[in-house]
Amino acid sequence: MEAFLGKKYKLAASENFDEYMKALGVGLVTRKMGNTVSPVIELTASGGEYTLKTTSTFKSSVLTFKLGEECDEETVDGRKVKSTCTIDGNKLIQVQKGDKESTIVREFTPEQVTATLTADGVVCTRIYKLEK
Repeated sequence: MEAFLGKKYKLAASENFDEYMKALGVGLVTRKMGNTVSPVIELTASGGEYTLKTTSTFKSSVLTFKLGEECDEETVDGRKVKSTCTIDGNKLIQVQKGDKESTIVREFTPEQVTATLTADGVVCTRIYKLEK
């Protein structure tokens, strides 16, 4: 995972994101906003902690975590959840527990990040391309 730290990836494609947000109970206005922005994600590490920044014109979020330890997170859409993150090879796996459970698997490659988001049986795929 070290090879991908500090690199910025911008959303280039998204499939089924509105249905995923609906499955999480996200309201119509927030879903409309979420569907129009192209966020940038960046993963960094320092002193045994990782930080995942998601930045967009709508709203930004920062998640700082230690691998395998549950932490509090406020999602970009305002939900308060407990997140646990692990790494498996080049995949960052995040499990969010709140009113609804969600799993986000981000697979890092030199040119892109493929995020597979699952909630309540709904699967969404989002592709982020490396910013150069």
